[in-house]
Amino acid sequence: MNKVRIGIVGYGNMGRSHAANLLKGQVKGGILAGICDISENKRKLIQELDKDLLVFEKAEDMIASDDIDAILVATPHYDHPIIGIQGFKAGKHMLLEKPIGVYTKIIKDLNQAAEESEGLFTIMYNQRTNPVYQKVKDMVDSGELGDLIRIHWVITDWFRSEFYYQSGGWRATWKGEGGGVLINQCPHQIDLLQWMFGMPSKVRGFLSYGKYHDIEVEDDVTAYMEFENGATGMFVTSTGEAPGTNRLEVSGTKGKLVVEKNQLTFYRNRQDLFDFTKSSKEGFAKPENWTCTIPVEGHETGHVGIMQNFVDGILHGTQQLAPGQEGIKGLTISNAIHLSSWLDKEVTLPIDDELFYNLLQDKISKSKVEKEDKDVILDVAGSH
Repeated sequence: MNKVRIGIVGYGNMGRSHAANLLKGQVKGGILAGICDISENKRKLIQELDKDLLVFEKAEDMIASDDIDAILVATPHYDHPIIGIQGFKAGKHMLLEKPIGVYTKIIKDLNQAAEESEGLFTIMYNQRTNPVYQKVKDMVDSGELGDLIRIHWVITDWFRSEFYYQSGGWRATWKGEGGGVLINQCPHQIDLLQWMFGMPSKVRGFLSYGKYHDIEVEDDVTAYMEFENGATGMFVTSTGEAPGTNRLEVSGTKGKLVVEKNQLTFYRNRQDLFDFTKSSKEGFAKPENWTCTIPVEGHETGHVGIMQNFVDGILHGTQQLAPGQEGIKGLTISNAIHLSSWLDKEVTLPIDDELFYNLLQDKISKSKVEKEDKDVILDVAGSH
């Protein structure tokens, strides 16, 4: 095989973007072979896009096609693991859009299906391609920051209008989307958090539902976390603030890292904080500290970078930057924040998968939201 024939399931905002990248030849070794969508109007658009494309109404038919090697799933969230499991059972390579799913219970089944398949499994965590976050991970992993003390991430520049939430019948509903900002906008940052710093052991979530919009799911989140080594974390996000902030601060015994406006600054302690505390003979002294602008090489390749890595993995065995099996980690944190809010108490990880699933089903059954299904396609240019 010298080419990977890719089929896209879902021709919404992200499906359209991925199709355009493939048709432009931006993914070496990857070609767009077909697109699947349940909407008749969108299938007509697909046929106008390229007459040689295979067009499917049902995902099962695309999965069964011998003319498709790999499938990129860009449907509403609940379908991601279902289509993923079907694809693996048929021997396909699978690239799933974020989030990996809505609840961890089914993701365990997805990971099992992937393990039993020869297909490659990747998740579209495109922000792992950002060299700034790669450098943060490198500095933490190498011990440059010392022992972690505190993580504080404010990511409130996810502003969304009321029109955005009304653009699709599935949006911002428990039944259609399974949550709000945690499950739609923030899976990237929650994944990066665990990727760079590891999984928290305890979570306490404070969520507001429909605080800024006419929706039933969360649009404002403050979450407190504890880690096994005693480090603590705060994660704050919202779709109701403008202009908002995206600032990550990471404190360790050897200094502090700050990421803002895609710049990385290291406030480096000349002596480890714990060592200084024990050895200093002065009551108000602090370790000597240097402000260092950390050089970061390369550029963020985004969605195209993950697709290229996926294709290279199929053709050449290249190691995956975002293995699909890791998707359950970020979703576990997201589920834990929701669960803590629903129970109004701290929860310990790993969470009770069955309890979360049952409480989610209860919210779905009690939902009174009725929205018209629409075929509105939004411009994703400039989004995170």
